Amino acid sequence: MKKITFLLLLVTSIGFAQDLNQYKYVLVPAKFSFLKEKNQYNLNLLSKMYMQQFGFETYFDNDEAPNDFFENNCNKIYFDVLENNNMFSTKLTVVLKDCKGKVLFTSKEGSNKEKEYKTAYNLALREAFNSMKTIQYKYAGDKVVEENKVVQETKIEVQNQSLNSENLVSSQLFAQPITNGFQLINAEPKVIYKIYKTSVKDLYLAAKGNLQGVLISKNNEWFFEYYQNEKLLSEKVEVKL
Repeated sequence: MKKITFLLLLVTSIGFAQDLNQYKYVLVPAKFSFLKEKNQYNLNLLSKMYMQQFGFETYFDNDEAPNDFFENNCNKIYFDVLENNNMFSTKLTVVLKDCKGKVLFTSKEGSNKEKEYKTAYNLALREAFNSMKTIQYKYAGDKVVEENKVVQETKIEVQNQSLNSENLVSSQLFAQPITNGFQLINAEPKVIYKIYKTSVKDLYLAAKGNLQGVLISKNNEWFFEYYQNEKLLSEKVEVKL
């Protein structure tokens, strides 16, 4: 029976740790609802210190904190302590919730029978925190963000490659023989250039609409070169001849 109980506690702790690893911060209220004053009996400060010991960046709701602590409500755990006293005992339970109020963890109830309030509350809270000591918290949010960033960049790169490939296909021209040369057509098909053979290898007289020039091969690539407003212009032509 003890082994079964231990295994159940272990499984619960592992699940709890995995849930909490996505949160960077813990918000501890400066005053608990069952008390009359801020940090009464030193419980709020004690809670903050315990959560810091577990590895969380922990702030009171009236502390100065990083910008993303205030700008994003869902990157933090909301800490609370519930009271269940009776005439014989002080009983406290730690509750951790997400930004939507979902309970992420409820501690074992800490109980103490001391008559002096400050002592009783402190010891009861410490006992409640004892049930959290098996938790091995390690913030994984930055890693998740980085992984998502890599995935997004990969998707963009693939999309760009796909787009470049589509552009390449759409700009590819095909050569159809005509008298003394070729006409270069696109996928529609539409005639884009008409080129005519010369006595020089890899040099054609070329026409593109009203533009007159030459089609010339440079480093195994073809270029249409022509003059416009007395300026020599050159545009790459995707074609195989």
